[in-house]
Amino acid sequence: MGVFCFMNAIEKKILEITEQKILVKNLMLIEITFRGNPASRVIEIYVDGEENISIESCAQLSREIIEIIETENIIDGSYRLDVSSPGIDRPLKYLKQFPKHLNRNFEISFTDLNDKTKILSGKLLEVKGEELKFLVSKNEIVLNYSQIKKAKVLISFS
Repeated sequence: MGVFCFMNAIEKKILEITEQKILVKNLMLIEITFRGNPASRVIEIYVDGEENISIESCAQLSREIIEIIETENIIDGSYRLDVSSPGIDRPLKYLKQFPKHLNRNFEISFTDLNDKTKILSGKLLEVKGEELKFLVSKNEIVLNYSQIKKAKVLISFS
């Protein structure tokens, strides 16, 4: 949790509430950002699931978090809370996000056996345990999830 080490008490409390709520819903916290100032805060929460997450799921999660913020009077002043899925343009963060993207094209930054960083573009064919099989220029390449540094789904308009 090194990313969250510079949070103030309010931000820590909102992170705790969010983590509790997403755990119950079997979701994953992708990112949480806090912007603005104490008089006018903006809280952005990005969540994902093993299946595609609906707008209604995001809205329900938002209502539940707001209810706790209001009930426990956590924030003084105005604030805006946005809960959404990360969108196709954000890199995948967890292994559990990959299966729903089978047969989609990826750009993968990974570490090879010689500890060198390489980039490949290919179609995700299979996820088996921690192994991901990609089709790259008619060749199948298997990567262990631990080798992947960054994985981004490529948008296809065909």
